[in-house]
Amino acid sequence: MRMTVCALTILMLASLPRGGVAQAVGDEASSIMPHWLAGCWEMRAGGLVTEEHWMAVRSGTMLGMSRTVRGGDLAGYELLLLHEEESGWVYEAHPSGQPTAGFRSSAITDTSIVFSNPDHDFPQTIAYIRIGSDSLLARIAGEQGGQPREVQFPYRRVPCPGRG
Repeated sequence: MRMTVCALTILMLASLPRGGVAQAVGDEASSIMPHWLAGCWEMRAGGLVTEEHWMAVRSGTMLGMSRTVRGGDLAGYELLLLHEEESGWVYEAHPSGQPTAGFRSSAITDTSIVFSNPDHDFPQTIAYIRIGSDSLLARIAGEQGGQPREVQFPYRRVPCPGRG
C-alpha cells in the first residue's frame, strides 16, 4: 500500500506545472546536472537504514525518493524533485509530515552540487558530493535554534530493487 501511495505521489509531482522551467531538447541542456546522482544509494547505521533512489535526468528533471527504516518501522520518507529553471537548478523536497521546501543551486561542479535556502528553518543548505563511483556524501546543514547543525549521510551505491 505504501509503495502504491509513493508511486502515485511521484506521478503527481511529475505532472505539476513548473512555471519558468527551461525546456531542454533531449538532455543537452542538462550537462551540468549531476548525472552521477542517478541510481540507488544506501546508508546503514546501527538499526537504521536510509535509502535514496534517483531517476536519471529526463527533460531537465530528476525525481528521487528517500526512505528511512528503524527496526522494521518506517521512520520517515521524502519525495524529491530536482529541476532546471532559468535561474538555475531547484531542489524541491516533500518530506513526510512537513511542508514542501525549495532550495536553489548555489554551487555545481562535476562531483558536487549544493543547494541553499537561507529562509528555511532547517536545513538551509543541502549538498551532494560524489566520492568515486560507488560512494556519495549527502549533507544538510544550517542553524537550528540559533546553533549550527550539520547531518551527514555517507551513502554507498547499491543495486536498485526490482532489477535483475
